[in-house]
Amino acid sequence: MGSAWSSVLADGTGRGRLDGRLIGLGITGSIAAYKTPELVRAFQAEGADVVCVMTSSATRFVSPLTLQALSRHAVETDVLSLLPDDRIGHIVVADTADAIVVAPATAHWLAAMASGLAGDSVTAACLATTAPVIVAPAMDGEMYAHPATQANVRRLATDYHYTIVEPERGPLASGQLAVGRLADIGRIVDTVVEAVQGRPVRAPDSALRPPAAPAVHDADLTDRHIVVTAGGTAEAIDPVRYIGNRSTGKMGVAVAEAAVDRGARVTLICGQTSVPLPSGAEIIRAESTAQMRAALLAEAVDQDGRAGFDALIMAAAVADFRPVKPAETKLSRGERLTLELESTPDLLAELSRIVGGRDSAGASTRRPLEPRPVLVGFAAETGSLDRAAEKLVRKGLDLLVANDVSEAGSGFGTDTNRVTIHRRDGDVIELPLLSKREVADRLLDLVARALYERGTDSHTGRESRETPAPEEIPG
Repeated sequence: MGSAWSSVLADGTGRGRLDGRLIGLGITGSIAAYKTPELVRAFQAEGADVVCVMTSSATRFVSPLTLQALSRHAVETDVLSLLPDDRIGHIVVADTADAIVVAPATAHWLAAMASGLAGDSVTAACLATTAPVIVAPAMDGEMYAHPATQANVRRLATDYHYTIVEPERGPLASGQLAVGRLADIGRIVDTVVEAVQGRPVRAPDSALRPPAAPAVHDADLTDRHIVVTAGGTAEAIDPVRYIGNRSTGKMGVAVAEAAVDRGARVTLICGQTSVPLPSGAEIIRAESTAQMRAALLAEAVDQDGRAGFDALIMAAAVADFRPVKPAETKLSRGERLTLELESTPDLLAELSRIVGGRDSAGASTRRPLEPRPVLVGFAAETGSLDRAAEKLVRKGLDLLVANDVSEAGSGFGTDTNRVTIHRRDGDVIELPLLSKREVADRLLDLVARALYERGTDSHTGRESRETPAPEEIPG
């Protein structure tokens, strides 16, 4: 390993030679692609942000999921793919990266690049960029020595002014001992540092760069049954009008998606939503409070009398009031309309009583459900979150997620949320403004830990302590 990388790791200063820069790492289909996670770490040790671009054949040697987990960016594998904001993925890399490094570069890729054939994301990004391009070939020795390959290397160096990090002599996958082995990681990093030295950072504004991807989590909810509610409920005034709210369902859907990705069996009970629903979840439509109540009660208890789910995450915006007597036919337009409203039942409080074996007066009248599910509520407030702690205690919850919907970036319909999570033990976790998916994963970290601490292996109630404890969530 090169001395430069070693010294950065050793001195512990946290200052790297690539601080603030974005490096685009192009990966092609060579066996040497197995070294690319190490290369990502080496760039990060120098302070760089890294985004990976791959050819389709490269994905057979190293997983895009591995590189996404390390880089915290989605991996570009399709030249036609778009980012969530509809920008073209490889073009964003081309426009914002301070350097593009192709390592390993196969003979096929060298030939395509020398001919300007943009048939994959790596060549397309290189063709579209004005940043320095550094190429580190890796292949069989005879293949690298072939006149065609050498001609392509010369063309990239002389006509395109790409920097070539020549391969090294060593044992190859074919069994040969020849020149074709990917250059040392330290050499590649040193070459990139030299290429960008003295140049300004191309895109210091992170909003211009490829967006961060959600952290990849362990499958710590495998075999768990997680019930999530999402969206707003609609309370009928007449057959065509209703009382509703501004919930789009984004937060609840983000929780459901995150739970599916962590291995859970997810039941998503939906009110009115305006976002795509996760394909990996069982979807139950429940537009009114009464329908949502019926769906929740049906999920609460199994046929054997045990708890029907391991956790309930009540992210839906359930209407607090409904018309006492909805009209059976459409009401005619008039100068004014007076509606008599009544309170809707508090669904989460009712589920909490069922779980705890209590009646509506709070008296213990039956056995609590076992194993005891984790109960999570959401509180959308305006101006103050002072009532959140009291709500958690009054409803008998394990966690309550409170947010001020009047705050910019934290209301209904936004892609972000700033929340405060109250725990049963009195601990309070204040999170910064995050994407709703990141909020969902932070919340599920806490749910997974609560389930682990209860010592049950899924809602069957089997005792289990073999699974490592989830990581603590910093407060």
